[in-house]
Amino acid sequence: MCGIAGIFSAAPATDRLVQRRVAMAMANRLAHRGPDDEGVWQEAERPLCLAHRRLSIIDLSAEGHQPQASHSGRYVISYNGEIYNFPSLMAELEAGAVRFRGHSDTEVMLAAFERWGLDRALEKLNGMFAFALWDRQAKVLHLVRDRMGKKPLYVGWAGRDLVFASELKALRAHPSFQGTISRRALALYSRYGDMPAPFSIYENTWQLLPGCRVTLDLSGGRIAPGADISALMEPYWDMMEVVQEARAQQEPVSDDAAIGRLDGLLRQCTAERMISDVPLGAFLSGGIDSSAVVTAMQSQSERPVKTFSIGFRETGFDEAVHAREIAAHLGTEHHEHYMSPKEALDIIPRLPTIYDEPFADVSQIPTFMVSQFARQQVTVALSGDGGDEIFGGYQRHYVVPALWQRIGWLPRRVRAAMSRAIQRVSIERWNRLVPQHPQFGERLYKLAELLPLADAAEIYDHLVAKWPDAQTPVLDAVFSRIPLTDPGRQPQGLNFAEQMMFRDGLSYLPNDILTKVDRASMAVSLEVRAPLLDPRLYAYAWSLPYAMRLRGGKGKWLLRKWLERHVPRELIERPKQGFSVPVGEWLRGPLRPWAEDLLNPDMIRRQGLLDAQAIRTCWQDHLAGRGRHAYKLWTVLMFQAWYEEYGTVAQCEPSLQQEPIA
Repeated sequence: MCGIAGIFSAAPATDRLVQRRVAMAMANRLAHRGPDDEGVWQEAERPLCLAHRRLSIIDLSAEGHQPQASHSGRYVISYNGEIYNFPSLMAELEAGAVRFRGHSDTEVMLAAFERWGLDRALEKLNGMFAFALWDRQAKVLHLVRDRMGKKPLYVGWAGRDLVFASELKALRAHPSFQGTISRRALALYSRYGDMPAPFSIYENTWQLLPGCRVTLDLSGGRIAPGADISALMEPYWDMMEVVQEARAQQEPVSDDAAIGRLDGLLRQCTAERMISDVPLGAFLSGGIDSSAVVTAMQSQSERPVKTFSIGFRETGFDEAVHAREIAAHLGTEHHEHYMSPKEALDIIPRLPTIYDEPFADVSQIPTFMVSQFARQQVTVALSGDGGDEIFGGYQRHYVVPALWQRIGWLPRRVRAAMSRAIQRVSIERWNRLVPQHPQFGERLYKLAELLPLADAAEIYDHLVAKWPDAQTPVLDAVFSRIPLTDPGRQPQGLNFAEQMMFRDGLSYLPNDILTKVDRASMAVSLEVRAPLLDPRLYAYAWSLPYAMRLRGGKGKWLLRKWLERHVPRELIERPKQGFSVPVGEWLRGPLRPWAEDLLNPDMIRRQGLLDAQAIRTCWQDHLAGRGRHAYKLWTVLMFQAWYEEYGTVAQCEPSLQQEPIA
């Protein structure tokens, strides 16, 4: 795992020494992603510079140094990620007379490009990656992001320079980077709590979409400064095509046969991700997904797997006890840490620099905490990310269709009246009235919000939104979103639950889950690998009949049944909690002074981006226990915290402030 950066100067004349210094300054902003080595490479015939920071995982020798040139010298790469099938690719290439200097996956990738070309090589690569590949012969620069979007890659303009990097903080190191906030991106953020690709928080700066590449021909004229790079993104892998092809091959299959096929795939995908020249472990929450991954790991390990979990003292949020029970059954070397509100307070000021742009999934706090905790003992950790999106694990996948079946026949005005009746009683009072069900008031209020909605699609849209369009706090907001039922973005023939699963894989997975894990783990130089997101597992899940994923009012049926063969059923059959924190309680308690400072109405008015009055009303309602506003407020607070750090000026190295690039 590493950090990459680079510059192509579109100016007529470029100071090569200054360009090199700026590229290295950009890469050094990514030292947390790669603390073990650094490198910079500059093209002699073009104003192009690639830079790199390395976290050594495979082949710890100097043979893994980057940027790295292919054996013939045709290709030069700056690469972030891991190729899990590099041993088999190496063997295939060696059978064709290729000789390797070391055993890094970087060298294998370059040899693959030379032997098969980029298109064919991308079909063969199985891993997580983001890379810049310079073809010295064709004078073409390729920017590429992996299929699922595990690794980030940003590209944008800094004056007349095209700049690209693993994180925005590297782009801000360029002295000509403007950092103008995009209102469209801000409106998207306020809605979803994350930044949907291809947008970034800044104008003229984009994220590559998962499974896409940008190819820039630098052989002739120069790229027009300010050109829309998102228009140049081309898919080399399409999630919709994969789902359609998998469904076309769908055939009846017995439960035992389906479980057997899953067993082979899960073990193989996990084993490939256990290859490492440094210490390795796993996150274990006690849920289905992480338990399945750890089970597959332990069954293929000669020694106890190191597992890590985070717990909370607050009722309804603690999963550590479940993780402890699973670990004891499997015989792992388990480590747990209970997190206090004070520790959260200490982490929160760091979130803007960790995430680089506004990001508001409250589980970012425990994700960072478990990453930091695990990094004390390991450099690589496997996780259960992807199981919910692939096997139908979110409550909305099975609750929304069932809920609509029960209430959809009622007139909308009747449902609206029911909603108002529920909300006449505060959340806290509902919790006191029904103490045997943790967070009963919060759950009941969520139902109250759904009751008046028009249809099931509107319910889904509400569930994935932090601030619905009609309530957005963004002034002069410009909206851009993909409707759930857009026929142009959905495979044909999906039922409603499958539509939600597909949409989650297309947007929520890369923009929220994988962003959260990448930034939190790389902030402490920890590589996280997700076996459940192997493309073979993804295609297999979609080739199964619907009932193999959702059955009996529960999601992840097939994964559950596989796990029950290895773990007692009573350890896994429990309500899904999610990796969250009691942010609502904390905002009324220890986090209140911090929140009050960031939500100061006068300051918000001076910024001119958000509606100070709407936010103030929301804050007061939250303090009074009226409504369910914690996640809305967290979205605003994370933006405000980010704005304090980065919102007004671009950040660059002091020594470069006055130096022109061209």
